[in-house]
Amino acid sequence: MNTHQVPREIRMIPVDRIEVLNPRDRNALSFRGIVKNIEAVGLKKPVTVTPRPGTDGAERYMLICGEGRLKALRELGETSIPALISLVDDEDAYIMSLAENIARRRHSPLELLQGVSELQKKGYTPKQAAAKTGLSETYIQDIMMLLDKGEQRLIVAAESGRISLNAAKMIAKAGTDDKALQATMQEAYESGELRGRQLLYVRRLVERRQIAGRALGRAPARKHEPVTSSSLVRAYQKEVQRQQTMVRRWSIAQKRLSFITGALRTLLADENFVNVLQVEGLATMPTYLAERVHNGAAR
Repeated sequence: MNTHQVPREIRMIPVDRIEVLNPRDRNALSFRGIVKNIEAVGLKKPVTVTPRPGTDGAERYMLICGEGRLKALRELGETSIPALISLVDDEDAYIMSLAENIARRRHSPLELLQGVSELQKKGYTPKQAAAKTGLSETYIQDIMMLLDKGEQRLIVAAESGRISLNAAKMIAKAGTDDKALQATMQEAYESGELRGRQLLYVRRLVERRQIAGRALGRAPARKHEPVTSSSLVRAYQKEVQRQQTMVRRWSIAQKRLSFITGALRTLLADENFVNVLQVEGLATMPTYLAERVHNGAAR
């Protein structure tokens, strides 16, 4: 791969000549925040692109970094955008875009999973991947080890902050043997690696991993036991208990959700607060919650 880059320059280029190289989904609330912020204070940081010859004879550009900013300017009706021109080949451009997504402070677990997996497939060592993304070599090495074992569930759990990366490694090394897993969880508990709710979460995660597999996806079909009168009674009792528990949890969740949406509605009405969230990169929330906040504000 060519790692040499020609010195870069900034110039104004037409937005309709830019092709997004590595597109990704964006939270609607976060995107609206970017649009409002750029509309209020202007674009503070140029996007990064690499030029390519167009079929019509005019130059076109592949976007390396700044998809949100590009979409926001298009939303605002702008026809040109300041861009940092980087003269790199197709592979470097793709890797730079991939690495930028991974290195973002608020990347999602699935973005990390996809990004590191792509770097691994392209033959990058942990040291090379770390240099590209700004993450530590040890961290990348651990993620690649989990990827080699197909432990997507554990990677997402670790990246979501539900368990530590070290705990994920311990579970992965235990494999799928029940005794080994129980011993690992006991060891993690005694060492302080897992405590309280984390331990309960890990137990559920391990159970799910045993049933549905290490990779993210649907669970394999399960064999059904013969139906008897006693099994039907047991099934009925379990279903009644499950539904009663769900009703209790739903009631508690509704009360908490009402409080949260009300608080967020008040805070997001403050333009200064929204600007602070944008600067700190904290302006995202689940789509379902964002819809409740905005729909409630409209009523």
